[in-house]
Amino acid sequence: MTRSGPLQQPASAQGLPWRVKLAVGLLVLLAVGVVLVSNRLLTDRYTADTRSRAEVRLALYTGNLMAELQRTSVVPLLLSRDPELVQALREGNFSRTSAKLIALQAQIGVASIRLLGNDGRVVGATNRNILGTNNRNDTYFVDAQRTKETIFTAVKRESGGYDFVYSRSLQAEGKTLGVIVVSVDLMKYERAWSGLQDAVLVTDSEGTVLLATESRWRGLPVAEALALRDPPSAIARALRATADWAQNPPDAYVRGEAVMRTEARVPFRGWKIQTFTAYGSVREQVNGILALEIMGFAILMALTFYILSRRAWSRSLSFQRESAELRALNARLQREIAEREKVQKDLEVAELTLAQSSKLAALGEMSAAVSHELNQPLAAMKTYLAGARLLLQRKRPEEALSSFQRIDDLIERMGAITRQLKSYARKGGEAFEEVDLRACVSSALAMMEPQLKARVVKISRGMPRQPVLVMADRIRLEQVIINLLRNALDATKDVKAPQIDILLSAGETAMLTVRDNGHGITELENLFEPFYTTKKPGEGVGLGLAISSGIVTDLGGRLTARNGDGGGAVFEMQLPILGKNQEAAE
Repeated sequence: MTRSGPLQQPASAQGLPWRVKLAVGLLVLLAVGVVLVSNRLLTDRYTADTRSRAEVRLALYTGNLMAELQRTSVVPLLLSRDPELVQALREGNFSRTSAKLIALQAQIGVASIRLLGNDGRVVGATNRNILGTNNRNDTYFVDAQRTKETIFTAVKRESGGYDFVYSRSLQAEGKTLGVIVVSVDLMKYERAWSGLQDAVLVTDSEGTVLLATESRWRGLPVAEALALRDPPSAIARALRATADWAQNPPDAYVRGEAVMRTEARVPFRGWKIQTFTAYGSVREQVNGILALEIMGFAILMALTFYILSRRAWSRSLSFQRESAELRALNARLQREIAEREKVQKDLEVAELTLAQSSKLAALGEMSAAVSHELNQPLAAMKTYLAGARLLLQRKRPEEALSSFQRIDDLIERMGAITRQLKSYARKGGEAFEEVDLRACVSSALAMMEPQLKARVVKISRGMPRQPVLVMADRIRLEQVIINLLRNALDATKDVKAPQIDILLSAGETAMLTVRDNGHGITELENLFEPFYTTKKPGEGVGLGLAISSGIVTDLGGRLTARNGDGGGAVFEMQLPILGKNQEAAE
């Protein structure tokens, strides 16, 4: 097998032709230039349009504000010449003054009207709740008494904002009788401007904010008011940096948004009005056109790239196909090698795990079997020893010898169990013999005699007269019957008249039925699972029925359970019967 040198790539396949690179580079430079120039021209155009519309709105705001100020500035002059008000101040009779002022307020449309006496006490007002209050230290009262002209005063509220009032003194025969005070509701313009897109503020001659759509601006200089901004988040800072590069430098920021400022003079006491319009509309219009330009250049670039590189693609198509096949083959080989190595490692781990699991399973099964099989004889031996001790104390040695004989039988039974466990792994049938089920039932009842004597339980037996022969291991079969009897005895522990029925029948199979009148079985599907038990902790570990089911299965039979029609549990053990001319399969 000869080793060939590396495949030589065609020159066209090593990279894009220089003509394609040059065309793409020129197209990219052209696109960038067009986008930058378009952005600058469109931004200037739409900014100018937006500023023009803002100036028109500003002129409208200024006209409305001046109309309100001029209209209300005449009211104090007219009221100062009202003969009824002058007469009331001369005579000191103000019973009809408040009613007259309320009627004038409804006609003129001002916020409130107050008539102050020469001592500054309110003697008439549209708001009757302030009658009697003293305003002699207020600026508008003091200034009105010093001159005969109408005085305009902006009074700052404690709760925020300003009250705008006109005040003028009432003169009669060269004497000052009192002061008329007219309040102007300029805050209504704030409420009207708040519903608009622009932010609006009005400042006095010193640059202090008097009216503003942002309530926190009132009473502050303009520069300080605009400096009040919530700290922007990281996302807001990123968006602001992205937007600022593509538009004119903003005049200010309102609520963290770049805005343009439009300013006009209000021909009243040096006031100024300013509006702040967001650049959002400008940016949206510019971005829409730029997006169309970028999309057009992208399509043009794709077409140019396709036309110029089509010949290079056709020349390198065969090489690319061969390279793709080689790469796919190499990847497939690498996957197969990796999969085989993984399978081999998994197999080694599985073999080790299986060996360990087999050892643990055998140990667990043997431990559970020894514990469960020897538990019953040991309990019986304990009972017989206690009875023998009591008989010896009462000088009845003959009866004590009978108990010792039973203990000896139990020791023989335990020896048979241990011999059986030694041959458990072989699952052989050398211990099988012809067994009469009737004798097994009698032996099991004898083993259970100590437990049966401890309680009053009615035992009924139904046995055929002829022997019921099966091929089985006598010790293991008796252990199954003992387990069934013990479960029945436990199930009737809380029953007033406990009863256990044992029925043995012989037909096609040998059928042994153990029925009790207990509470029945709640979970039949889990009954023969290892370690499943309904007993309290310390009374059982849930291995009896699992071991019994395994023994009956080894004998070629079947162990089933159900709930009786009249209540209680019914266990049925079926075993192949041993006829005269046949043998049961092991």
